[in-house]
Formats: sequence, structure tokens, C-alpha cells
Amino acid sequence: MAVTVLIVDDSKLARIVAGKALAELQPEWERVEASSAAQAHEILGTRSVDVALLDFNMSEKDGLELAGELRTLHPDLPIAIITANIQDEVIARARDVGAAFVPKPVTAEGLQGFVSGAALRLRSKK
Repeated sequence: MAVTVLIVDDSKLARIVAGKALAELQPEWERVEASSAAQAHEILGTRSVDVALLDFNMSEKDGLELAGELRTLHPDLPIAIITANIQDEVIARARDVGAAFVPKPVTAEGLQGFVSGAALRLRSKK
């Protein structure tokens, strides 16, 4: 089964870094990038996505708002919030929408727990 990961970050460099970290862990997973929440919704309107990595700090809408919208549309979608903003409130809000928390800068080690859990959930859905 092909797995598609949506990486949403308004920084191209951050999307590249997250994509490389993800490729270290799951090289066969396809990566699709969006630079905004609006672009993420456009992508989701045209294709299916299995996992989402969302930046917290984006200009028009933060990643937690987007995560809440995605959770409503796709209740079982594994979602991770990626941010350098390591405040208890942000971590708690991520958990409230059923999203994992991954600190920036994104590394393969930092993503490993989330990616392993997402892979397990996807396999169990088969």
C-alpha cells in the first residue's frame, strides 16, 4: 500500500528538512507539500492523504486550527504538529485534537515515534 504524507509549512526549507527526515525513516512513502492551510485543503480536495505533518506557526492559520479541521474531515488521520514553540499549552492543544507533537528542527529521531505509530495504525486499517 502506497502511503502519502502531507507536509504543511510556510517555510520551503522546513518542508525540505521534514521531508528528508521522513525519507530516512520511510523512503517509500510519498511526500506532498503545501505552503499554507488553504493549499493543504486544495490538495486534500484532489487526492487522498494518509499522514499529515503540520507546522504550528503559519501566517494565515496555525497548524492546530488546521489539525482540528482535518480531524473533523478525517477522524483517523495520523497528524503531527511540528514546532519550535515547546510550551505546555501548545502540546496540550495538540493532544486535544489528537495530534502528536514533534519539536523543530525536525530530525529522523524526533519523528521516529510518530512515524512508527502512524505506520502501525495504517497497517491495522488494512
